[in-house]
Amino acid sequence: MSPKRKPTARSPRQGPARSGGAEGNERLTAMTGAVLLILLAVECYTILRIGRLLTLHVFLGMLLLGPVTLKAGSVIYRFARYYTRSEPYRRKGPPALLLRLIGPIIVLLTACVFGSGIMLAVTGPSYGPPSGWLVVHRISFFAWLFFIAIHVVTYVPRLPRLLAAEARRPMVVLGGRSTRLALLIGSLLGGLVIALLTVHLAGPWQ
Repeated sequence: MSPKRKPTARSPRQGPARSGGAEGNERLTAMTGAVLLILLAVECYTILRIGRLLTLHVFLGMLLLGPVTLKAGSVIYRFARYYTRSEPYRRKGPPALLLRLIGPIIVLLTACVFGSGIMLAVTGPSYGPPSGWLVVHRISFFAWLFFIAIHVVTYVPRLPRLLAAEARRPMVVLGGRSTRLALLIGSLLGGLVIALLTVHLAGPWQ
């Protein structure tokens, strides 16, 4: 009769290994950021031809709500874990000081851009002087564009490394990979549902 094995103590790293921990959070942020980079580039292009591409502009704006919410959530989660002194997040360290300073500004301006865009779609055009929502939408967009350019220039060089690490299939894969993919797909599907239900709001603006 073989001797019984003594139960081994659970390693404190097993939890982060399953969920991905701080590294998994960084990869989720990078994956979502890459998708947003593409969608936002197309959305900005529609502004240049807003007369002809207004419906696409509204559709993409609503679609973006899903991944924008996911990225904001992943970033806020990282900050919360860091400032509550979670060891893996403390080891990874905070972003550069400039990015920490403009981070809340970007979140606020993003809320202003999308919030005012939603209100414009819901309330419809005003036949006269520009409505207050349109003024807020324009001003907040240009301010957002300035700060997001700093953010993109800083983080884009890191994207290839993070995306390649997530895409390849080594012997040991960072935990939480399926969860990260499910969250990204879910955010896109959620945004797509919102876009399909609200795209008709572009009609009065034609």
